Amino acid sequence: MSGDGRTYPLGSTRSPYDGTRRKLVIAFDVGTTFSGISYCILDPGQIPSIKGVTRFPGQVATSGACKVPTIIFYDQLGSIRAVGAEATKDGIYELSQEENWAKAEWFKLHLRSKFGDDKNLTEAIPPLPPNKTVVEVIADFLAYLLECTATYIQDTHPNGRVLWDAFLAATMTPTNASNHGMFFVLSHPNGWEGKEQAQMRKAVVQARLIPDTPEGRQRIKFVTEGEASLHFVVQNNLISHIKRNEGIVVVDAGGGTVDVSAYKRQHEQGAQAFEEISEARCYFHGSVFVTIAARNFLTQTLAESEFLDDLENIVSCFDQTTKLRFSDDKSPQYIRFGSRKDNDANVGIRFGQMKLEGSDLADLFRPSIDCIVQAVMNQKQNSSHNIQHVILVGGFSGSDWLFHRVQDTLTNRGMTVIRPENNVVKAVSDGAISFYIDHYVHARVAKISYGVVGFVTYDKNNPEHRKRSHRQQSDADGISVISDAFKALLKKGTQIKESQEFSIPLFKVSHQPTDHYNIKQLIISYRGHNTNPEWIDVDTNNFTDVFTLHADLSHVPRISQINAAGKEYYTVKWDVVILFGLTEFKAQVRWFENGIEKRSAATLIYD
Repeated sequence: MSGDGRTYPLGSTRSPYDGTRRKLVIAFDVGTTFSGISYCILDPGQIPSIKGVTRFPGQVATSGACKVPTIIFYDQLGSIRAVGAEATKDGIYELSQEENWAKAEWFKLHLRSKFGDDKNLTEAIPPLPPNKTVVEVIADFLAYLLECTATYIQDTHPNGRVLWDAFLAATMTPTNASNHGMFFVLSHPNGWEGKEQAQMRKAVVQARLIPDTPEGRQRIKFVTEGEASLHFVVQNNLISHIKRNEGIVVVDAGGGTVDVSAYKRQHEQGAQAFEEISEARCYFHGSVFVTIAARNFLTQTLAESEFLDDLENIVSCFDQTTKLRFSDDKSPQYIRFGSRKDNDANVGIRFGQMKLEGSDLADLFRPSIDCIVQAVMNQKQNSSHNIQHVILVGGFSGSDWLFHRVQDTLTNRGMTVIRPENNVVKAVSDGAISFYIDHYVHARVAKISYGVVGFVTYDKNNPEHRKRSHRQQSDADGISVISDAFKALLKKGTQIKESQEFSIPLFKVSHQPTDHYNIKQLIISYRGHNTNPEWIDVDTNNFTDVFTLHADLSHVPRISQINAAGKEYYTVKWDVVILFGLTEFKAQVRWFENGIEKRSAATLIYD
């Protein structure tokens, strides 16, 4: 809305693709329980159109399935025996039991960041198959998704096989420039950081989606599920009349996580530009945790019943039907799992159906509902802008019980809550493609503080220095310094423009001019509540390593000087420059030579 109260309509107003070479952009949304694929063929001069893969091997031929189960069965030799929809076909479960196959499900959660509200999550999720790492399992599933994409494009596009082969050849040819061929966008939870992205990148290479070269790795982009969801919301015209300075919260309620992000429109940059206005958050309260709670509840209920042996089947039936249909806590709910011969009045089983009180099911959903409500209120409280609108997307938002409870609670707090009519489960994969071609978000908020550990000149008049006097040491320049000082590059809560650079000056001194040609600079983070951390020996547990910056400084000039003892030493000075505003971090080193700024590339290594 402008100063006179007008509103700005939003929606998809794409321009024709201005590239000179044809591209195929593929987005893989590897979800905890279900995964989706969207793609877009970028033709020079044509307006891009986002499409979805809606046919998968082993899936019942219907009007089109948007997603496929995220499941793999491995045999005892580690070979794949069934994957995706084929892993849920009739008879597969029985065969897997007979042949002792290992089932990989919910494996995405094994890649989660070790920070967050998931301290007790490990025991709740299924283990990985024997002798398989999470990177290997994800690589196998990505390879399967690529096969599904290839088959779909070959079957549904004119000259589809020729089209696919051309894209594949352009992608895998080592000498090819990376301006045509295939490009991939991988979405991930808001809570994932560079380390998790690095593992996903390894999985992409292992799955042979791209060549293992610097040019090949440029074909991968990452986007958070929250930001992908915003793009989906914009392109589907769901926030077409937001008012100026009003914020929106986008909640992606999925199988494993609930990802919550807040944005406002940048009116000065046009109708399609947004900025993040609060720290994006990720919570482990997706739909699988309702299933986990149901399993615990049913285990206790059936403890003295012969049907405890049928627990896995009962939980599966609950997950596929009862959980999805639940909408009334005043009426009894039923899990249909057996035949008319299955009866146990003591636990409410009659004619193959187990009766549950609606209030008991409501209790299973309550932690997720409370989480979403509190997360939205936190975004509202932490933002400097007025947040009035909430949009729920993701498969879990399709639950009428969850949606209406969230809607009722937040409406009573003065907010409007909506969800798309259709395709909420495709929000992330479609939004990931939109992120690649539309790129609506131009500023993001730092979730944590970043910096380096270094030395400071010892000051005997500073009580903090005196407290650490036992760590005094002298370097080649003869100056007394103390270690373990935290020097901030970027502070938590800072809004960052995409092109904005953050830098910190560093130097090394040595008696040898050839020392420090190749540097390895550790970048650390601080996740605590101290607004101005100065020492890593205070609130130590909240300081963690993020990545190591590798750079060649052999071409940076050395300055020769004489210390107080009359000995010659050399100083090399440079700046670490990092772009934190992108969905992936980028880094360089910068120095000045005869007053002229110079730069060189730096590599980020995640351990």
